[in-house]
Amino acid sequence: MSKDTKYYDILGVKKDASADEVKRAYRKAALKYHPDKNPDNPEAAEKFKEVGMAYEVLSDPDKREKYDKYGEEGLKEGGGVHFTDGFSLFETLFGGGLGGRDRGPKKADDITHHLKLSLEDLYAGKTQKLAMTKQIVCPDCKGKGSTKPNGVKTCDVCHGKGIRTVVRQMGPGFISQSQEPCRTCRQRGIIIEDKDKCKRCNADMVVPDKKIIEVHVERGSLPNQQIKFPGEGNQEPSMDAGDLIVVVDEKPHQYFKRKGKDLFIDKELSFSESLCGFQFQITALDGRKLLLKSEEGEIIKPGDVRAITGEGMPVYRSALEKGSLIVNFSVVYPEKGSITPTVSKILLRIFPKPNEEEINRSECEELELHELTSGQASNASRQPPRGGMFFQRHESSSESSQGNATGIGNNEDEDDGQYQQGPQQMQCVSQ
Repeated sequence: MSKDTKYYDILGVKKDASADEVKRAYRKAALKYHPDKNPDNPEAAEKFKEVGMAYEVLSDPDKREKYDKYGEEGLKEGGGVHFTDGFSLFETLFGGGLGGRDRGPKKADDITHHLKLSLEDLYAGKTQKLAMTKQIVCPDCKGKGSTKPNGVKTCDVCHGKGIRTVVRQMGPGFISQSQEPCRTCRQRGIIIEDKDKCKRCNADMVVPDKKIIEVHVERGSLPNQQIKFPGEGNQEPSMDAGDLIVVVDEKPHQYFKRKGKDLFIDKELSFSESLCGFQFQITALDGRKLLLKSEEGEIIKPGDVRAITGEGMPVYRSALEKGSLIVNFSVVYPEKGSITPTVSKILLRIFPKPNEEEINRSECEELELHELTSGQASNASRQPPRGGMFFQRHESSSESSQGNATGIGNNEDEDDGQYQQGPQQMQCVSQ
């Protein structure tokens, strides 16, 4: 007995497996590696062929007996073994296409069209006419390529199948049979001489046709949502017509941003508005004027978010439901120098007093915060110093002339736009 178990290993069965076990193992493996399930995987296609070769040997009692006794060498005797292609074997055993289902007629190409709509259109819904051009079966020759009775002849190479059988030598004593498109007839299975070609389609069997389609986009439709028109795509002889697929594209809006069923706007408040209250008007997507105002005593901080229920986008195919309108707030603080000492005293009477602590100035080194230049601020954002602040000494005139500043100084050795962090950190501040 041969020790060769290659074909058993391919199917994942033991050498004493029954015919039913071999068949079940083949079906499982063939479904796994079938090209229809792995269209862009050449390794799976090769595995599909190997599975078919293994089953063809192990399902035949005579071939299996020779293989068990002599291995692959025994199969080579007597002119070798002829293997059919994996598709033919699969369809013979399981009745046609993948999974045992009949594939039926092929389908012509779909047509995809992107329809750009404004947020207002998607809010209210819109019906729009779409002009399109598609291929239809030539009405003169009815898709035959010729109007003459004997103008169409069967291809002698593929015998009318559009594909031809190719036999290849796989190795000593082994041959493989596969199929490939027939180049002679361009997969049509027929040959039409120039003098017999249809005058309208020139034997292309299809002609361009213009058509107007009315597209209804429902309110609340989402970006990238598809509207399908079955049979309105391209046509090919002996094929089912393709579909027209309209893809909804959403145009950017000047004020609103959409996330699902919610609408978002950004609102900038002045410092006084954030403390004392605000009101502002917006125009909704349906044209209504909306007045948005704060509650009495409400304080808005930078980054605060408020929502208005029911003022967002309509929910797709829901008659009454709507999302929310979300407002993201930012606050603009007063410019430097705009708060005078007089105003500062008034604010101190209004707002809670700052935390006071006893300070022994003799034990403190007094430092002063100052603004960064644009270049320093850019560097600080990439590499913030410890503590997250910059400080500078209060210097005497002699110290200043020597340039002995701690923090960001005027060191001539510094690179342009760079900063150095001094060794000193703030311990206390003056009040």
